[in-house]
Amino acid sequence: MITSSPLLRHALIADAVFSGIAGLALSFGASPLAGLLQLPDALLRETGLFLIVYASFVGWLGLRPMAPRPLILLVVAGNAAWTVGSIALLFSGLVAPNVLGEIFVAVQAVGTGVFAELQYIGLRRSAAPVTA
Repeated sequence: MITSSPLLRHALIADAVFSGIAGLALSFGASPLAGLLQLPDALLRETGLFLIVYASFVGWLGLRPMAPRPLILLVVAGNAAWTVGSIALLFSGLVAPNVLGEIFVAVQAVGTGVFAELQYIGLRRSAAPVTA
């Protein structure tokens, strides 16, 4: 367990808020967004459902003054992997988004990368609890 630094807690809570909003938008607006972005409806809907669960977990971590270091590392690594995976998706040929869809994927990839970096810095600023 670590005592979460203010930066770590704020970065986790911000990640949870943005992920939750995106999750709701993607889950309930998958069909219109699919047409607008030229991305598969199922990809958007399933991503949205995942983000709702993820946001709940990350929000829970962010609201705790002490958190298990391995769980924080999992969030940081997951965000880094999401960033790389999103960019890889654009180059894979598995999807054929229009320009707006490419911008959407790229912007969320950069945002997720920023969260990973802030969370990593926040983790480094966090302290192990002092035991007596």
